[in-house]
Amino acid sequence: MKMHVKLLSSALMAVALVSGNAQAQDAWPNRPITYVAAFPPGSNTDTLGRIIAQKLSVALKVPVIVDNKAGATGMVGSAYVAKAAPDGYTILGASIASHAITPSMHATTQYDPVKSFEPITVIGMNANVLVVPVNSPYKTVADIIAAAKAHPGTLSYASSGIGTTQHLSGELFQKMAGIKMIHVPYARTPALQDVIAGQVPMMFEGPTVFQHILNGKVRAIAVTSPKRLAALPNVPTMAEAGVPGYEIQAWQAIWAPAGVPKPIINRLYTELAAILKDPDTVSRLEKMGVTPSGMTPEAFAVYQKSEVAKWGQLIRSAGIQAE
Repeated sequence: MKMHVKLLSSALMAVALVSGNAQAQDAWPNRPITYVAAFPPGSNTDTLGRIIAQKLSVALKVPVIVDNKAGATGMVGSAYVAKAAPDGYTILGASIASHAITPSMHATTQYDPVKSFEPITVIGMNANVLVVPVNSPYKTVADIIAAAKAHPGTLSYASSGIGTTQHLSGELFQKMAGIKMIHVPYARTPALQDVIAGQVPMMFEGPTVFQHILNGKVRAIAVTSPKRLAALPNVPTMAEAGVPGYEIQAWQAIWAPAGVPKPIINRLYTELAAILKDPDTVSRLEKMGVTPSGMTPEAFAVYQKSEVAKWGQLIRSAGIQAE
């Protein structure tokens, strides 16, 4: 009899626990959500986060507060979220840098870019543009390749830092074109200004270069996306320009800490996917040079793993290490 009572009591406790957890998930969200932006105010990650947070607040009917935790190319904010409670009240806005590139440049990190997080969705993607000064003798990718082969190891290209997509765009170009160039990383001063001034022959730059192209301050040679950009319809892709198979697209995405219940991930994805289809969001992102995505959590998981492998291989083969 006592055994039956104990079994019945245990069963009732288990049912109560499951019921309690289900009710807690059903009640989510019932307090403010923190959206950690892993890059500084004014960055693409921050700007996109504020667009998303404002609309997500309306959809979920609770405040969604952007909290910038910048540093170490997104690794500081990412590590913070990796250690946060898996309750759906802390989410992360970060990028290809923090979740596919930078971890491969360090012997140890405070998080695993895949295992430490639950992928929710990719906000959007943007290409880099290969640009040269307006008075440059290089008018095509073929011109640059010919010059680099004629004088190996003398032609240089700028970037905003080691391990950035600008840097890796140049590394991939060298590898696929069979050339050798000198990488000139910038840290505190804008690299693009020296390209405009003619002090560095070229660089791969993101959407911030669009206005300088349209204003005639630099010449666009090619874009790194698989298709031409609507904003630059006359600029060929790198593949069209003579480097078949070349493609680099930077991306911004949203994660939760590993262990967040699937119903919460699904709810977040549903609301974010709707936000990314909203005409106002689409317009605002496209003006930033970002193509909205809305990739499902499952597709995003597969995509991120492929990106980690792709960039890890390039980083190792090029011998790139964090400073």
